[in-house]
Amino acid sequence: MSDVKYWVWLQLCLSTGKSFQRIVDYFGSVEELYNSNYLKRRVCPYINDKLLDSMEKTPIEKAEQIVSECRQNGWGIITFEDERYPKKLKHIFDPPAVIYVDGTLPDLDRLLTISIVGTRRPSNYAKSVARVISKGLARCNAVVVSGGALGIDTSAHNGALEAGGITVSVLGCGLGTDYLSTNEELRWRIAQSGAVITEFPPHTPASRFTFPQRNRIISGLADGVFVVEAGHKSGSLITADYASSQNRDLFAVAASIFDKSFNGTNKLIKDGAIPVLDTESILSCYTEKYKSLDMSRLATNDELLSDSYKDRSIAPDEDEEITFENIEKHREARTQIDETARQLVGDEKTVYDAMTDDYTDIEGIASRAGLDINSVLVALTMLELDGLAQSGMGKRYRRKQS
Repeated sequence: MSDVKYWVWLQLCLSTGKSFQRIVDYFGSVEELYNSNYLKRRVCPYINDKLLDSMEKTPIEKAEQIVSECRQNGWGIITFEDERYPKKLKHIFDPPAVIYVDGTLPDLDRLLTISIVGTRRPSNYAKSVARVISKGLARCNAVVVSGGALGIDTSAHNGALEAGGITVSVLGCGLGTDYLSTNEELRWRIAQSGAVITEFPPHTPASRFTFPQRNRIISGLADGVFVVEAGHKSGSLITADYASSQNRDLFAVAASIFDKSFNGTNKLIKDGAIPVLDTESILSCYTEKYKSLDMSRLATNDELLSDSYKDRSIAPDEDEEITFENIEKHREARTQIDETARQLVGDEKTVYDAMTDDYTDIEGIASRAGLDINSVLVALTMLELDGLAQSGMGKRYRRKQS
């Protein structure tokens, strides 16, 4: 595209994360913006003094140099007006003007995309959760997005790669930067089947400002964000906040109630995040929306942990023949569900009684139960953990089926 250098120039002028769409619309195009004079920019209501000064001091040659370097290194540049620019990201409040790409950015608008985030110093349990869920998602043709950092990010990327799937890493620095040499090989592997991307120009160093800024892209690219392990002040909760403001689904795995270091995820669940018990907890929310999902490849947690799913040549739903023993097994499961339900008390019993075998939104359940939304959310979380409730797309719930 002939206007790539002008988009790169605009990005250099802007502070990262600043809105530019109204400015470009005001001038008609980014090239017209560049070719305008000081006076025309001065009267634009969307250009403040700081940006005006930056536009005057930023030469187009600097943008041309960046474009040239990207070509030499085989890095792609996707501008806001490029047809390859994900619509999911385009529609957030403050999308990046330019995305730099090492690899090939998949068609994220056609594929289910789940971002997985968490602490850089996770427990072994959390690392296993991130790896297993990521592997299960990728196996069913979902794309896994994460930040390429140590800890949960690394486990998530590795899980997707183990399944032969596609994963995208969003960096908090520029391509070509000497950053986290430990994960250099991982970034290379990611770029072979997916993409390593960033909004920061090449060689921009990482800083305490760049990482929080890139988190809006991690959530913006995704349909849902899965927080694996996070404390109250974790950067992952910044991503969770972005997810909420961008109207993305929020998932979390419960942490020990005795471990104060990682009870941020428990608070997310209390506030309405969907609790994750397995890959299906996430995928079931999107089966109607994405026909690209291959649910016949769904594997259990145990299979994904041991890779035993690789030895299975038929789909999970076809593993069992209809036999007397299978019928008896389902009857036993139904009996167990009924027995557990009979022991319910308080809000959990009220909410369970208000649910049916059909998916119902939270407001509908709250209305039937005569409870406030927060009380219903807490009760639903506990019912899911007890195997009595099942979540679906759009934060709808029904009674667990046997």
